[in-house]
Amino acid sequence: AAAYVSFLSFLTNDALRHLVVMTNLSDLFHSGQMTDLLYTEKDLVTSLKDYIRAEENKLERVKRWADKLDSLSTSATQDPEGFLGHPVNAFKLMKRLNTEWGDLENLVLSDTTDGFISNLTIQRQHFPTDEDQTGAAKALLRLQDTYRLDANTISTGDLPGVKHKSQMTVEDCYELAKIAYSEADYYHTELWMAQALKQLDQGEVSTLDKVTILDYLSYAIYQQGEIPRALELTKRLLELDPEHQRAKGNLKYFEFQLEKQRKDAEEETTKEKEEREEPDITEEKKKKKKKSQTKSTFQLIPERKKYEMLCRGEGIKMTPRRQSRLFCRYYDNNHNPKYVLSPVKQQDEWDRPYIVRYIDIISDKEIETVKKLAKPRLRRATVHDPQTGKLTTAQYRVSKSAWLTGYEHPVIEIINQRIEDLTGLEMDTAEELQVANYGVGGQYEPHFDFGRMSDVAAGGATVFPDVGAAVWPQKGTAVFWYNLFANGEGDYSTRHAACPVLVGNKWVSNKWIHERGQEWRRPCGLTENE
Repeated sequence: AAAYVSFLSFLTNDALRHLVVMTNLSDLFHSGQMTDLLYTEKDLVTSLKDYIRAEENKLERVKRWADKLDSLSTSATQDPEGFLGHPVNAFKLMKRLNTEWGDLENLVLSDTTDGFISNLTIQRQHFPTDEDQTGAAKALLRLQDTYRLDANTISTGDLPGVKHKSQMTVEDCYELAKIAYSEADYYHTELWMAQALKQLDQGEVSTLDKVTILDYLSYAIYQQGEIPRALELTKRLLELDPEHQRAKGNLKYFEFQLEKQRKDAEEETTKEKEEREEPDITEEKKKKKKKSQTKSTFQLIPERKKYEMLCRGEGIKMTPRRQSRLFCRYYDNNHNPKYVLSPVKQQDEWDRPYIVRYIDIISDKEIETVKKLAKPRLRRATVHDPQTGKLTTAQYRVSKSAWLTGYEHPVIEIINQRIEDLTGLEMDTAEELQVANYGVGGQYEPHFDFGRMSDVAAGGATVFPDVGAAVWPQKGTAVFWYNLFANGEGDYSTRHAACPVLVGNKWVSNKWIHERGQEWRRPCGLTENE
């Protein structure tokens, strides 16, 4: 387990800083709710096996009866009159037909599914929905993009830090591609249909056929404007199924489009030659306008690229000279009585903004208590809608959170007091402790208000795109920084983001400490630079 303490900025100046105790509270694959689903599935498997045993016992009894009657009837029909001349045989025949065949009928018609179906019906109300499955698929695709993973790497389960390697079948790849297709995401549709086709070509046995996959794949490629490739795949499809009506139509259409592109290219070449001979001022203006529009659109891209680079451990802007100025030390926060005899270990993580890490700041027992208190209350995390001012869910923040108060358990009060002792800041005006859980794919894109982190197998760092900083999870530690300057102005260099969790599960505990109430503990600065 790990803990992190961080101060981050708010969009309003009401907040002085944000303290985050980030805790990887367990080695769960996902959130507590996902763990419950694993045990639910285990219970259903047990129930299913009970049903299979009951069915096998029933079939075994039917088989023994059939074998006995087969032997008897074979012998009897060789000399029917002689056989029935024996009064016992005649009696037993009457008995079998009148009673025993009826019993057999009841046995065959007996329903052994009651227990399993009943259990399944009860548990299904807690099963994931189509929306949940789509969300999981989108998370996987988001990880693929952020960490630049090819489909084969994900399909073979060869991810960094994995303990339980799991491979994807052709059906898995196909379903992932279908979800992307339903979202008109033809880029990922292509990647995963191509992976499904690759695994079929390699000999994997599947209920799916190449014709179905080629149909989707060629269309996804066509939608991305690559008509020659779409045409080649359509021809391959028709080799497998010459009577495929849609493929026949697509073949003619793609050929028509290619011919049209060829003619348009010839006309464009002719037009360019004419323009070189007679420069058109209006056309030059159009080019400048188009360039300007492209530039304004491009301005929105860099932060996202920097964010993803930092999540991958690329583009970190810390020179060796700056690195040499970062130190580690024993820290007692100006001789705080609790830390004079046993100071905490503190190390510098970044210089501007100044970020420090406290080592071994929360115990495993405390972590388990926080986890136990938070798990039953976890709900999808919300953000403020800038237009309505109301709380709402958003795709750029994918996590679940809960709030814990100091009066409900001594451990929460102890953690709050520890935060005050370490930072020297007043907790009376601070908000309650928020616990957030980020499963696989969980993230929070660049923002100012708050952030979180934890110890995970891969991914999940907190990064600062504006300054090129990345702070990585470390078990039992806490990371701290200020959001506001001493003069009350926001420090925009603290804009940060939580990278998506690639492998593992991330738990974080956030503490907002407001500017109000800190007047005597961190006096307001007198200059703009403070």
